[in-house]
Amino acid sequence: MTVQKDLEKVLAYCEAIKGDYAVMAHSTEDQQTKQIFNNMKADIDKHMEFLSGRIEYLKQNNDLNIQ
Repeated sequence: MTVQKDLEKVLAYCEAIKGDYAVMAHSTEDQQTKQIFNNMKADIDKHMEFLSGRIEYLKQNNDLNIQ
């Protein structure tokens, strides 16, 4: 598996986790817990932004993609 494929796999996993956090935040009435889940979801968004940037970098700079 290539680095790019590994990053894409992790990005998809992050998307699933982000959804789980959203469901958990929605499912609780405890405002502090809800905020923690929302903060965790925001952290995952930052991770996903970084991973997406790495994927784009690899797409543009990988010798196998340049013709």
